Amino acid sequence: MTWLATLVPSIFVVIALTLVEIRAGKDGGDWKINLQNWAINLAAGVTVYRLFPVWNGPSLIDGSALPIWLAVPIYIVAQDLGEYLFHRAQHAVPFLWAMHSLHHSDPNMSALTSTRHFWGDRLIKSFTVWPLAYLVISPTTAALATYFGLSLWHFLVHSNLKLDFGRWTWLLNGPAYHRIHHSRLPEHFNCNFASLLPIFDVLAGSYRNPDCTPVTGLQQQPKNALQLLAWPLVSWRFERGAMEACATLAQERDCNTANDPAPFELDTHRRLQADPR
Repeated sequence: MTWLATLVPSIFVVIALTLVEIRAGKDGGDWKINLQNWAINLAAGVTVYRLFPVWNGPSLIDGSALPIWLAVPIYIVAQDLGEYLFHRAQHAVPFLWAMHSLHHSDPNMSALTSTRHFWGDRLIKSFTVWPLAYLVISPTTAALATYFGLSLWHFLVHSNLKLDFGRWTWLLNGPAYHRIHHSRLPEHFNCNFASLLPIFDVLAGSYRNPDCTPVTGLQQQPKNALQLLAWPLVSWRFERGAMEACATLAQERDCNTANDPAPFELDTHRRLQADPR
């Protein structure tokens, strides 16, 4: 698929969901920053990403040799498992979180939050998640088209709509389920990582049924396109300043920070500073 073929339906979906959000009286979110970031990612798609094509070597399963009703689900599950594992790594590995924290910095989730990813994320996936999925099964045209169609679902997942699947939440990611993942509340940390299929959270013990509509976002937020381009450095500088402030306050209180993570609760502090939870 060309970038234009994927962009047009994405724009239509975003416009439709935004109109629904407005109709529901929801805040438009940080739409200016999100649109700028979307433009940066599109520019990277036609420049930087072209220099690093996705590896598509030998596969364990030849997708073209399978019936479409079997090849498509296998590819989707393989891709989604890769996305799940990578997402968990983004919250555990500091340099990955420095990039991924941009996505979590949106204070008011909306359909456009789905576009709020650091431009380097996709580059790393082209060396990790996507080649691993190709290693499992070679995708057919039908599998790629189906997966792209399902990827449009992420705009709804990030929308500011009270859509909860109730007892069936564990089957498919949705707005209520994913908002818990973006929550600033400590009790919601490290849960609901699933991209499409929450069954991976269920199996890994990171599943949490949505039981409220929590506040989202991080203390540090990008203010312009330059900060979006260099977000990991911006995030790192903010974290460094926050930790220095924490150390200074600890000294003033005569507390040993090696034994006592106060004055801030460590988990809450990390979430607010854009640091791995």
